[in-house]
Amino acid sequence: MKNFFRALTLVAAASLSCLAAPAFAQDYPNKPIKLIVPFPPGGSVDMIGRLVGQKLSDALGQPVLVDNRAGAGGNIGMDVVAKAPKDGYTLLVAPSGMAANQHLFAKLPFDPARDLSPIIRIADQPAVLIVNPKLPVKNVKELIAYAKANPGKVSFGTAGVGGAQDVAARLFMSSTGTDMLNVAYRGGAPALSDLLAGQIDIMFETSPTAVPYAKTGKLIALGVTTDKRIANLPEVPTIAEAGVPNFHSVTWIGMAAPGGTPPAIVAKLNAEMQKVLADPAVRKQIGEISLDVVGGSSADFGKFLAKESADYAKFVKDNNITPQ
Repeated sequence: MKNFFRALTLVAAASLSCLAAPAFAQDYPNKPIKLIVPFPPGGSVDMIGRLVGQKLSDALGQPVLVDNRAGAGGNIGMDVVAKAPKDGYTLLVAPSGMAANQHLFAKLPFDPARDLSPIIRIADQPAVLIVNPKLPVKNVKELIAYAKANPGKVSFGTAGVGGAQDVAARLFMSSTGTDMLNVAYRGGAPALSDLLAGQIDIMFETSPTAVPYAKTGKLIALGVTTDKRIANLPEVPTIAEAGVPNFHSVTWIGMAAPGGTPPAIVAKLNAEMQKVLADPAVRKQIGEISLDVVGGSSADFGKFLAKESADYAKFVKDNNITPQ
């Protein structure tokens, strides 16, 4: 009889637990939400975080507070979210490192696939191939010819191994049979500063940063890394159009929650973010910083992350990169 009552108690507890999750999700959110941006203020990840954070706050009726936790290629901020309570009150503005960093770092304090739950892919971020005006090239074909005539002498700046600039440049070299000098910096800003000063020759810089310099003529834009031209530089061809067939290299920005967050909360956040990204004013603001709105379901984002992770694993292997 004692065992019977014990079993009955366990069944009742399990039933209450099943009922509690939807009820909890229905009440969500009833307090402020913290939105972790794993990079410093001012960059595109931060700009997107602040924009969608404000709109999400309006939609949910609770403050969404942006908290910048920069460092270690985004790992510090991602770790904060990975270890946060699984209740939907700590969210991540997810960078490409959510798929890449497990292959670029020898050891992470979290497992991205297990400890982070994808919510939505917000936007794709093209890169622009920009060159110092002193370099004697006017288009992609001339750059390829010049690099082949001067192997190992054309220098490109990056924010570190495996970053957006590094991936795009290595892909460009492998696609064109060129050999250029990789100059790694401790971030994109010092690399860009040296490009402007003529200390290095080229960069594959993210579009929000590259476009203003291209428009003023301080740097020359030769091509964009997406499959189509970007609205803010309509006269600049894609690199594929310019003579490198099938060239494509973009980073992205998404949103994630701690792994194990109730599916109902993830679904609610995805639904609200879909509405945010459908807002013409939001789409216009994202377009103004040269990003492309994506959207989609959390399952779509999960599938995309799996493919991105596999692609980065191949990139690391093909380029003989030793994880840091």
